[in-house]
Amino acid sequence: MAEYANDVLVEPEWLEQHLNDDAIRIVEVDENPGLYKDAHIPGAIGFDWRLDLQDQVKRDFLGPEDFGALLGSRGISNQHQVILYGDRNNWFAAYTYWYLKYYGHDNVKLLNGPRERWIAEGRPTTTDLPSYAAATFTANAGDDTIRAKRDEVLGALHDHHQLVDVRSPQEYSGELIAMPGYESEGAQRAGHIPGAKSIPWAQAVKEDGTFKSADELRDLYGGKGVLSGGPIIAYCRIGERSAHTWFVLHELLGEQDVKNYDGSWTEWGNLVNVPIERG
Repeated sequence: MAEYANDVLVEPEWLEQHLNDDAIRIVEVDENPGLYKDAHIPGAIGFDWRLDLQDQVKRDFLGPEDFGALLGSRGISNQHQVILYGDRNNWFAAYTYWYLKYYGHDNVKLLNGPRERWIAEGRPTTTDLPSYAAATFTANAGDDTIRAKRDEVLGALHDHHQLVDVRSPQEYSGELIAMPGYESEGAQRAGHIPGAKSIPWAQAVKEDGTFKSADELRDLYGGKGVLSGGPIIAYCRIGERSAHTWFVLHELLGEQDVKNYDGSWTEWGNLVNVPIERG
């Protein structure tokens, strides 16, 4: 993985060789949480992104105390290296990676390719649920250098930020509010944030869900004028696809000032008196 800016990926071969390494905790996070019960990597802990990773009262993710309690209750400590994977080419795995980094856990990597690749290659799976002793995980205060909120996005309309819309072209143009079959949280209006570049997240991966080479990724984002050295804010509809793009830009390409706007279009498309473009 030396071609990328940071050592943040593991290959399936490596992970298969480390399934019994107690210094590692493997975590599966799927858009469809039911897949975990059907089959998962031996020893993998399953997180339901709706029930485990989201506040059940307000629309936000868990605060640091609740996040730390969640991980500790599943046997994940601050000393463990966390390896993440999931369905949909690792959308929610990348979201959880960003989430861990937000709360200060840097010892985390992403499997290069989704659960479908692992299964297609005939690697071991199980339906057995792991049982780890409770651990202590202390989350730091959130790192807002990697998270954008709506006021910052509003400010970005008038400064030198690069806004990157990673949704499908149909969502970007306003033809659709949400793609059929995608996880849906409603927005009142369709379109995109003015000035945002349309670079769908899927352009960063190959057909098998593994990441394109660093040179290919630089050509993709550089060709759209994104790699200019200035601040970048990525967004999608609920923050998981844009976390995948944040991972590409910040972790693989080494762009320093990259944020994920996890409020994304579900927030922006419901705000009163904010600008929207279509087409």
